[in-house]
Amino acid sequence: MTTPQEVISLAEQRVQARLNKDFSLSDKLRDQILALGYVIKDTSEGYDLVEKLPFEVFENLARVKVKPTREKSRITICLLVDGWLEDTQECLEALLKHSPSDANILVLDLGNIDLVGNYLNGIEKSNSKIEVIHLAQTLNVAGWANSINKLIELSNSEFCVVMDLSSIISGDAISPLVSRIDDQFVAVGWKGCLVNLEEQWRSVDDKGDGEVDILLGYLFAIKTKIAQEIPANSKAKFYRNADLEWSLELRSKGYKLLAISQDLAVVQKRHHGYHDSDQEYREKESKKTYDRILQNYRGKNQILSPRR
Repeated sequence: MTTPQEVISLAEQRVQARLNKDFSLSDKLRDQILALGYVIKDTSEGYDLVEKLPFEVFENLARVKVKPTREKSRITICLLVDGWLEDTQECLEALLKHSPSDANILVLDLGNIDLVGNYLNGIEKSNSKIEVIHLAQTLNVAGWANSINKLIELSNSEFCVVMDLSSIISGDAISPLVSRIDDQFVAVGWKGCLVNLEEQWRSVDDKGDGEVDILLGYLFAIKTKIAQEIPANSKAKFYRNADLEWSLELRSKGYKLLAISQDLAVVQKRHHGYHDSDQEYREKESKKTYDRILQNYRGKNQILSPRR
């Protein structure tokens, strides 16, 4: 779509106003451009003009607000979306079809990659179970831990569900997790692991269902109050090992975790966070998180679940 000449003219006037340090005029011209349906972004070469999106976009997580009229639900399903339109559609359609009636879905759109934010805006309008928050930042900039913590912070539910787009439910896989949360177990998930003590905490092993040291972030439910009091470590920018670190922090505070995979109606599709992320970034951030795990928890065997 060709940008109207009127908009270009206002943009050029704004460039001159900024050169003249007339920032009051610059702001007025920016608002006029916005009123015509365009957003002007300053660049090192001058400016870019992009069409205004049909939904509110928050600059960063600190500026995020939710609708005050939002209905309260017993369960909030927290979903981070950083592109991957087809995967987003498949995951959300499955959740809408199979999630329990007392669950709502809170989605954080990070960067509107591949125009997935436009799709989310449309599905939000047609379904009251979904609320979408649009962020200008991408997931790499905002960070996995900060992003999931924000959704949990905004939740008004008794329980939160943390899940990945790659986890596709084929039945109600949410209620069985929530139903096992009690005074003993504050979080229950699809997949969990035990720390390998023989390798000096440098790996984890899948030991099947039962009490675990670690719940993996593919799909788990947690008491909202506990997750708000003990959030994921904000230093964890990448998802990998962030769930390990979070789990061990929960256990260090005396809370227990449970894995129940048997007969749970969920399958895992391609995990883009791992397979399609930048390798150098992935390894660098994953190592940072695991180094913190070793520094903060290694040797504290008393926080771990019984070996089996």
